[in-house]
Amino acid sequence: MQQAPVTKPHEDDNNDLDLMGLLGTLIDHKWLIAGVTGAFMAAGVAYSLLATPVYQANALIQVEAKKSDPLGFSDVSSILGKESPSVTEIELIKSRTNIGAAIDNLQLDIEAQPNYFPVIGEFLARRFKSNTENSVASPLFGMNSYAWGGEKLKIAQLELPEELLGKELTLVSGEAGYYTLLDDDNNVLAKGRVGQVYNENGIKLLIETLQANPGSTFSVTRYPRLTSILDYQKALDVSERGKESGMIGLALESTEPKIAIQTLNEIARLYVQQNIERTSAEAAQSLSFLKDQLPQVRKDLEKAEQALNAFQIRSKSIDISLEAKAILDQIVALDTNISTLKLQQAEMDRKFTPQHPAYRALMGQLAELTSKQKRLAKQVEGLPTTQQELLSLTRDLKVSTEIYTQLLNKSQELDVMRAGTVGNVRLIDVADVDLSSPVKPKKALIILIATLLGGFLAVGTVLFRKALNRGVENPDDIEKLGLPVYASIPFSSLQKVEDDKSTHGRGTRVTPLLASSHPTDLAIEGLRSLRTSLHFAMLEAENNRLMISGPSPKVGKSFISSNLAAVIAQSGQKVLLVDVDMRKGYIHKMFGIPVENGLSDLLAKRCDLNTATHKSEVENLYVIGRGQIPPNPSELLMHKNFSDFLEQISAQYDMVILDTPPFLAVTDAAIVGRQSGTNLIVTRFELNPAREVELTMRRFAQNGIDLKGAIFNGVEKRASAKYGYGAYGYYNYEYKSDSI
Repeated sequence: MQQAPVTKPHEDDNNDLDLMGLLGTLIDHKWLIAGVTGAFMAAGVAYSLLATPVYQANALIQVEAKKSDPLGFSDVSSILGKESPSVTEIELIKSRTNIGAAIDNLQLDIEAQPNYFPVIGEFLARRFKSNTENSVASPLFGMNSYAWGGEKLKIAQLELPEELLGKELTLVSGEAGYYTLLDDDNNVLAKGRVGQVYNENGIKLLIETLQANPGSTFSVTRYPRLTSILDYQKALDVSERGKESGMIGLALESTEPKIAIQTLNEIARLYVQQNIERTSAEAAQSLSFLKDQLPQVRKDLEKAEQALNAFQIRSKSIDISLEAKAILDQIVALDTNISTLKLQQAEMDRKFTPQHPAYRALMGQLAELTSKQKRLAKQVEGLPTTQQELLSLTRDLKVSTEIYTQLLNKSQELDVMRAGTVGNVRLIDVADVDLSSPVKPKKALIILIATLLGGFLAVGTVLFRKALNRGVENPDDIEKLGLPVYASIPFSSLQKVEDDKSTHGRGTRVTPLLASSHPTDLAIEGLRSLRTSLHFAMLEAENNRLMISGPSPKVGKSFISSNLAAVIAQSGQKVLLVDVDMRKGYIHKMFGIPVENGLSDLLAKRCDLNTATHKSEVENLYVIGRGQIPPNPSELLMHKNFSDFLEQISAQYDMVILDTPPFLAVTDAAIVGRQSGTNLIVTRFELNPAREVELTMRRFAQNGIDLKGAIFNGVEKRASAKYGYGAYGYYNYEYKSDSI
């Protein structure tokens, strides 16, 4: 059968409907969303209360830039215009040498923690208030292996074989200060007493303090030294406060504030100490260099004095002229500066290569001073010979004196610097912790994130289920396929209650017909509307037989068939309801009749029609069950006996309703449909996709069966759909005669 093309609505309308549909879907599942969000929020609150608080210790160090080295060199970083010295100092603070020394001094590679009761144990232990010193909480529920508050374990020394490093050991507290150390397989490694050294089998253990109930356990771990260093390097936060300020902040987070303070203070102390030692070593090295130069400079000075004295004796104390004296002063100053620079050059030869910028700058200064020295030498050549010689000797004496005095002063200065042990860093603020404000957990943030996460997951789950569920939600989607919808049957919560009772009773309880037990239920009102539509639809039918099938199981075919039969019978017509589903039919359970002597037995000639027919509690309604399950249901329906049976019952009843198996599952419905005057399928709200309904229509057409229409069953209240109840009222989709 060729179907007319379906006109698609405007794209903008589709978008609007989709947005409203999504909003409606969220409204429909508001309690689920609220419940999941509330659960996540409660979990966030519980975590915030139960989580161990983490505190942050802070310290502050000042780094003063080195303006010059002990011999007067300018700082190389200032010459090159690079970053402040704080960058280098930060790396020194976090160096393995510095961190490793702190770990060794404080034994930070040994971790000893009480074992708390899961989830709430540590929370209770933190809130334990000791009435007396060194008291511990009594075990709750007799669980003395857990710590409940006040427990302490301080290990003064722990040496383990290499194979036990990094493994979690268990220390069990005993009576009178005794203890037992177990490995991860509960094998005894050591037994000893507090204050006494245990040294056997490669294990050396000295416990300084053990405060716990007998039987309490502690987790003890000795980590490899390098592992501990790397862990603390990651945990230690070192940063400069402000650009090129020279102020370095140190921060360390820990659940034990006292240990955090001790650790941070030790790291800062070791860093300051090594800075002082480094400065003292530089001064000592420079002092050694100067002491090597002083004897030679002293010899040059004495030689210059002797030469000048000899000349004055020989020349009978000739004085220097004023012109020569002016030139002498300039020459002495230049020679002194050149000599100083040459000393610096000798020191630089040990530190830098000739290509280093500082070395090249020094050589530039030397070249400039040497050029000036040559110009003055030319002026000296214009003086008398006696004046030139006197000027030269006097210059040598003064230059040697200046250099010697300068080196002697610098030597004394370096000696004082070495003895003073003063570096260029100092500890401004010692480590401290604000116990009133832990940095973790951030309770408000955690609760907010947990709530948002719960809401996001709930909304995402609802929308994901919505995306996966492509079931039809309103009759328009079915009619767009070219199949009329005779009625929309609301979901019956009363029927759901009765079905649940029957299920809990393991199927032994008879489920009463909703049309009899609750005739005013909205689902029954929908079936009355269907009855009216069928009255006009069957006027031109070939016979009075109505087949009801469906695309798939669990669409409510039997519910529709049985209650529709009851509603029609209540209108005064004589109705026969036949369960043609000889595989899984259960109408006999709904009416409380025996399964024997049903349709299969009737077609197999094991009983007659009168025996197979049962009168129900509803007046004018008769029922034939499925009978015993046959091995060949389809063959029984294709046999002439079935056609004869249909002709016989059609003559005896005003209407015959045939409840068949799902059409897409087996071929039974196709066989029955060819002999029925009216054929309907039942589709369920949010269960059957439109493609499944379309496939069912195509299969009916391929088998030459005229499919009259559909019954839209199980319609629920949805804010996302136009069909519901409550504020919207029921939409009972009645068949219109002009659409037949």
